[in-house]
Amino acid sequence: MTPFLQAVAIGLSIAAPVGPIGVLCIRRSLANGTRAGFVSGLGAASADAVYGSLAAFGLTAVSGYLIEQQNLIQLVGGLILCALGMRAFLAAPIDSAAEAESLSPAGLPAAYASAFALTITNPMTILSFTAVFAGLGLNLTQRDYAAAVTLVLGVFMGSILWWLTLSSLAGLLRHRIGPGALRWINRASGLVIVAFGVSVLAALL
Repeated sequence: MTPFLQAVAIGLSIAAPVGPIGVLCIRRSLANGTRAGFVSGLGAASADAVYGSLAAFGLTAVSGYLIEQQNLIQLVGGLILCALGMRAFLAAPIDSAAEAESLSPAGLPAAYASAFALTITNPMTILSFTAVFAGLGLNLTQRDYAAAVTLVLGVFMGSILWWLTLSSLAGLLRHRIGPGALRWINRASGLVIVAFGVSVLAALL
Protein backbone atom coordinates (compact mmCIF):
# COMPACT_ATOMS: atom_id res chain seq x y z
CA MET A 1 0.00 0.00 0.00
CA THR A 2 1.13 3.54 -0.72
CA PRO A 3 1.58 5.91 2.25
CA PHE A 4 -1.60 7.72 1.24
CA LEU A 5 -3.69 4.54 1.26
CA GLN A 6 -2.11 3.53 4.55
CA ALA A 7 -3.15 6.89 5.97
CA VAL A 8 -6.70 6.40 4.63
CA ALA A 9 -6.82 3.05 6.45
CA ILE A 10 -5.55 4.73 9.63
CA GLY A 11 -8.25 7.39 9.32
CA LEU A 12 -10.90 4.70 9.00
CA SER A 13 -9.56 2.81 12.01
CA ILE A 14 -9.43 5.93 14.16
CA ALA A 15 -12.96 7.02 13.28
CA ALA A 16 -14.65 3.61 13.29
CA PRO A 17 -14.69 2.67 17.01
CA VAL A 18 -18.09 3.41 18.52
CA GLY A 19 -17.94 6.43 20.78
CA PRO A 20 -19.97 9.55 21.61
CA ILE A 21 -19.40 11.04 18.14
CA GLY A 22 -20.59 7.83 16.50
CA VAL A 23 -23.73 7.79 18.63
CA LEU A 24 -24.30 11.47 17.88
CA CYS A 25 -23.84 10.90 14.13
CA ILE A 26 -26.31 8.00 14.07
CA ARG A 27 -28.88 9.84 16.14
CA ARG A 28 -28.71 12.99 13.98
CA SER A 29 -28.91 10.94 10.78
CA LEU A 30 -32.06 9.24 12.06
CA ALA A 31 -33.64 12.42 13.38
CA ASN A 32 -32.56 15.05 10.84
CA GLY A 33 -31.33 13.22 7.78
CA THR A 34 -28.07 12.03 6.29
CA ARG A 35 -26.69 15.55 5.83
CA ALA A 36 -26.92 16.35 9.53
CA GLY A 37 -25.17 13.11 10.46
CA PHE A 38 -22.45 13.48 7.85
CA VAL A 39 -21.73 17.11 8.77
CA SER A 40 -21.34 15.98 12.39
CA GLY A 41 -18.81 13.40 11.25
CA LEU A 42 -17.10 16.04 9.13
CA GLY A 43 -16.63 18.13 12.27
CA ALA A 44 -14.95 15.18 13.99
CA ALA A 45 -12.77 14.51 10.93
CA SER A 46 -11.71 18.17 10.86
CA ALA A 47 -10.63 18.02 14.50
CA ASP A 48 -8.66 14.84 13.80
CA ALA A 49 -7.00 16.63 10.88
CA VAL A 50 -5.99 19.49 13.19
CA TYR A 51 -4.35 17.13 15.68
CA GLY A 52 -2.87 15.08 12.86
CA SER A 53 -1.30 18.23 11.43
CA LEU A 54 0.18 19.19 14.79
CA ALA A 55 1.78 15.76 15.03
CA ALA A 56 2.87 15.49 11.39
CA PHE A 57 4.43 18.94 11.17
CA GLY A 58 6.21 18.58 14.49
CA LEU A 59 4.58 21.55 16.21
CA THR A 60 5.78 20.35 19.59
CA ALA A 61 5.25 23.65 21.41
CA VAL A 62 1.54 23.71 20.59
CA SER A 63 1.15 19.97 21.15
CA GLY A 64 2.92 20.15 24.49
CA TYR A 65 0.77 23.02 25.68
CA LEU A 66 -2.47 21.25 24.72
CA ILE A 67 -1.38 18.06 26.47
CA GLU A 68 -0.46 20.06 29.59
CA GLN A 69 -3.95 21.59 29.57
CA GLN A 70 -5.70 18.30 28.84
CA ASN A 71 -7.58 18.20 32.17
CA LEU A 72 -9.19 21.58 31.56
CA ILE A 73 -9.90 20.75 27.93
CA GLN A 74 -11.44 17.38 28.82
CA LEU A 75 -13.53 19.03 31.52
CA VAL A 76 -15.06 21.25 28.87
CA GLY A 77 -15.57 18.23 26.63
CA GLY A 78 -17.29 16.26 29.39
CA LEU A 79 -19.68 19.11 30.11
CA ILE A 80 -20.48 19.48 26.40
CA LEU A 81 -21.20 15.75 26.18
CA CYS A 82 -23.58 15.92 29.13
CA ALA A 83 -25.36 18.93 27.64
CA LEU A 84 -25.73 17.32 24.21
CA GLY A 85 -26.88 14.08 25.79
CA MET A 86 -29.60 15.81 27.78
CA ARG A 87 -30.67 17.73 24.69
CA ALA A 88 -30.95 14.48 22.73
CA PHE A 89 -32.83 12.79 25.57
CA LEU A 90 -35.41 15.59 25.73
CA ALA A 91 -35.71 16.09 21.96
CA ALA A 92 -39.18 15.56 20.52
CA PRO A 93 -39.25 13.24 17.48
CA ILE A 94 -39.97 14.84 14.12
CA ASP A 95 -43.14 13.48 12.59
CA SER A 96 -42.18 13.48 8.92
CA ALA A 97 -39.10 13.00 6.79
CA ALA A 98 -39.86 16.17 4.85
CA GLU A 99 -39.96 18.21 8.04
CA ALA A 100 -36.67 16.68 9.17
CA GLU A 101 -34.96 17.52 5.91
CA SER A 102 -36.24 21.10 6.02
CA LEU A 103 -34.66 21.55 9.44
CA SER A 104 -31.28 20.15 8.47
CA PRO A 105 -29.68 23.08 6.58
CA ALA A 106 -30.25 25.58 9.37
CA GLY A 107 -28.73 23.21 11.91
CA LEU A 108 -25.71 22.13 9.88
CA PRO A 109 -23.23 24.72 11.25
CA ALA A 110 -24.19 23.85 14.83
CA ALA A 111 -23.93 20.12 14.06
CA TYR A 112 -20.44 20.62 12.64
CA ALA A 113 -19.29 22.87 15.48
CA SER A 114 -20.51 20.60 18.27
CA ALA A 115 -18.84 17.50 16.80
CA PHE A 116 -15.63 19.45 16.18
CA ALA A 117 -15.64 20.76 19.76
CA LEU A 118 -16.17 17.29 21.21
CA THR A 119 -13.34 15.76 19.20
CA ILE A 120 -10.90 18.59 19.79
CA THR A 121 -11.31 18.20 23.57
CA ASN A 122 -9.16 15.06 23.50
CA PRO A 123 -5.61 16.42 23.03
CA MET A 124 -4.06 13.01 23.73
CA THR A 125 -5.03 12.20 20.14
CA ILE A 126 -1.83 14.03 19.17
CA LEU A 127 0.25 11.27 20.74
CA SER A 128 -1.71 8.64 18.83
CA PHE A 129 -1.05 10.39 15.54
CA THR A 130 2.63 10.83 16.40
CA ALA A 131 2.98 7.10 17.00
CA VAL A 132 1.02 6.22 13.85
CA PHE A 133 3.00 8.55 11.61
CA ALA A 134 6.29 7.28 13.03
CA GLY A 135 5.12 3.74 12.29
CA LEU A 136 4.40 4.76 8.70
CA GLY A 137 7.94 6.03 8.33
CA LEU A 138 7.40 9.78 8.65
CA ASN A 139 10.60 11.28 10.07
CA LEU A 140 9.32 14.22 12.09
CA THR A 141 12.82 15.45 12.86
CA GLN A 142 13.60 16.03 9.18
CA ARG A 143 10.44 18.05 8.53
CA ASP A 144 9.29 16.00 5.56
CA TYR A 145 6.41 18.32 4.78
CA ALA A 146 5.36 16.61 1.56
CA ALA A 147 4.97 13.29 3.38
CA ALA A 148 3.21 15.07 6.25
CA VAL A 149 0.63 16.61 3.93
CA THR A 150 0.04 13.26 2.23
CA LEU A 151 -0.54 11.43 5.51
CA VAL A 152 -2.76 14.10 7.07
CA LEU A 153 -4.86 14.27 3.89
CA GLY A 154 -5.11 10.48 3.84
CA VAL A 155 -6.25 10.31 7.47
CA PHE A 156 -8.80 13.04 6.81
CA MET A 157 -10.17 11.26 3.74
CA GLY A 158 -10.36 7.94 5.58
CA SER A 159 -12.28 9.54 8.42
CA ILE A 160 -14.67 11.26 5.99
CA LEU A 161 -15.27 7.93 4.22
CA TRP A 162 -16.30 6.33 7.50
CA TRP A 163 -18.68 9.12 8.50
CA LEU A 164 -20.24 9.21 5.04
CA THR A 165 -20.87 5.46 5.21
CA LEU A 166 -22.28 5.57 8.75
CA SER A 167 -24.55 8.56 8.16
CA SER A 168 -25.80 7.16 4.84
CA LEU A 169 -26.73 3.79 6.37
CA ALA A 170 -28.48 5.47 9.30
CA GLY A 171 -30.22 7.87 6.92
CA LEU A 172 -31.63 4.95 4.95
CA LEU A 173 -33.14 3.48 8.12
CA ARG A 174 -34.81 6.68 9.29
CA HIS A 175 -37.63 6.38 6.74
CA ARG A 176 -38.61 3.08 8.35
CA ILE A 177 -38.71 4.46 11.89
CA GLY A 178 -41.82 6.08 13.26
CA PRO A 179 -42.04 8.91 15.80
CA GLY A 180 -42.55 6.47 18.66
CA ALA A 181 -39.41 4.51 17.91
CA LEU A 182 -37.46 7.71 17.30
CA ARG A 183 -38.50 9.00 20.72
CA TRP A 184 -36.90 5.95 22.35
CA ILE A 185 -33.83 6.29 20.14
CA ASN A 186 -33.48 9.89 21.32
CA ARG A 187 -33.71 8.79 24.92
CA ALA A 188 -31.32 5.87 24.55
CA SER A 189 -28.72 7.85 22.60
CA GLY A 190 -29.05 10.75 25.02
CA LEU A 191 -28.35 8.46 27.97
CA VAL A 192 -25.35 6.92 26.20
CA ILE A 193 -23.88 10.35 25.39
CA VAL A 194 -24.44 11.52 28.98
CA ALA A 195 -22.73 8.34 30.20
CA PHE A 196 -19.70 9.14 28.06
CA GLY A 197 -19.66 12.65 29.50
CA VAL A 198 -19.93 11.43 33.08
CA SER A 199 -17.09 8.94 32.48
CA VAL A 200 -14.88 11.74 31.21
CA LEU A 201 -15.67 13.91 34.24
CA ALA A 202 -15.19 10.98 36.62
CA ALA A 203 -11.78 10.18 35.10
CA LEU A 204 -10.65 13.73 35.93
CA LEU A 205 -11.24 13.02 39.62
